[in-house]
Amino acid sequence: MMNKTNLKLRKLTIALCAALLSGCATTKLPDIKPVPNVELSRFMGSWYVIGVIPTYIEKEAYNSVESYKLDADGTIATTFTFNKGAFEGPVKTYTPRGFVVENTNNAEWGMRFIWPIKAEYKIAYLSADYGQTIIARNARDYVWIMARTPVIADSEYKTLTDYVAGLGYDISKLQKVPQQSLNDRNKAKGK
Repeated sequence: MMNKTNLKLRKLTIALCAALLSGCATTKLPDIKPVPNVELSRFMGSWYVIGVIPTYIEKEAYNSVESYKLDADGTIATTFTFNKGAFEGPVKTYTPRGFVVENTNNAEWGMRFIWPIKAEYKIAYLSADYGQTIIARNARDYVWIMARTPVIADSEYKTLTDYVAGLGYDISKLQKVPQQSLNDRNKAKGK
């Protein structure tokens, strides 16, 4: 006859084995393949964040813009600005630095917000005219859909979100970033 301690131990062992087996059954998604080549000089400049699976700092972001400038040392000075909570909300600015990963044809960067950590930054999609891009991560925890203009057609946004889904992201987490048109931004600034 089995005592209560042995019975509990047996149940615990069965539960652990079941958990381990279910973990083995999950499939790891393949790494996201970046675009074949990026001309850094064309990629530099301002990009409006159209859609995002946001990081902690991007929650409640309006008018998000990420700007890149190639420095003489080959690193990328980055300025990320947005209004917190509303179009008229306080302006928040972050200045991470991008480091191009060797042998990636400029399509993969390490983005450093805090030394020495560099976050993965893969240019997973880039339109031929350098007007739209998708920045992704293998972990599929964050993604950024960006464009050279603050507003894009709904059909273009749908195409880009479909692309994000094809990369293996859960697009139910994707949020459209509220963006004012350039005219509305200029009016708000009194221009």
